Amino acid sequence: MAHAIRFHEAGGPDVLKWEEVTVGDPGPDEVRIRHVAVGLNFADTYFRTGLYPAPLPAGLGVEASGVIEAVGENVTHVAEGDRVTYTGSPLGAYSTERVMPADSLIKLPDGIDCETAAAMTMRGLTSSYLLRRIHPLKAGDTVLLHAAAGGVGLIFSQWAKLLGITVIGTVSSEEKAEIARAHGCDHIIYYRRENVAERVRELTDGKGVPVVFDSIGKDTVAGSMASLQRRGLLVCFGTASGVPPLDAMKLAIHGSLFVTRPALADYIAEPAERAALAGELFGHVAAGRIKIEINQRYTLQDAVHAHREMEAGRTTGSSIFVL
Repeated sequence: MAHAIRFHEAGGPDVLKWEEVTVGDPGPDEVRIRHVAVGLNFADTYFRTGLYPAPLPAGLGVEASGVIEAVGENVTHVAEGDRVTYTGSPLGAYSTERVMPADSLIKLPDGIDCETAAAMTMRGLTSSYLLRRIHPLKAGDTVLLHAAAGGVGLIFSQWAKLLGITVIGTVSSEEKAEIARAHGCDHIIYYRRENVAERVRELTDGKGVPVVFDSIGKDTVAGSMASLQRRGLLVCFGTASGVPPLDAMKLAIHGSLFVTRPALADYIAEPAERAALAGELFGHVAAGRIKIEINQRYTLQDAVHAHREMEAGRTTGSSIFVL
């Protein structure tokens, strides 16, 4: 029997249940995939807690990699036996196998294994659109990146180094600072004991940065805005501490700032753009220019523990479930 993690009510990690599920044959435009590894992302908690509403009962997870076992009618870009990865709706990646739409699948090149793929598809594509689509960053620019030792942070900093971009990263501990530096972060700010905006101004000769990449949200948004140059851009791409209250007048007070709350789905919705972003990402990883750190491995049956670890901030780099 196939198994999956499901939840029947929104709430804390304990709502996650390991259940037997029935997986049928794929219909038109669908495939059946046997998972080898599943990505664990902080965004998964948004669905579990109800911040992102989902019809209940529901599966969980939007990222995984594995092998296609069967294809339905009209599926032409992948075939039985292909190794693939994906990120995005519908929920249900926390499973041993599933039937799902084929249009979001990305074939894996020979140089990337399934565990690496599950650890990097969402985080890597997020880093890709943040650096390559959000703002016309150029060599010599300096940016502020919150959670620099996280899964996105480690990929982002390595990629920024390739582009000649200086990264000021925030972390919570000496251990995380060491990890961030080892992956290309140029300057560290300990956000729990330092004034982030003051340190950014010190590091930029008073100018501030043109872009802040903020995945934390409510706890950091004030410091993020105060760190920006006049007409700078605040990129709120996550809400780990809650949804930040944004007052339009504060954007004016801080220098006619811009703000965006992007979602990865809108940057990979078009097949051509998804292929371009994935191709650049896979090329860097396969060539060793970007290294993917899998620092936590769990079984799907340990999903409750994994969510507790993640929400407590005890993880670094990427986390996956291994089947």
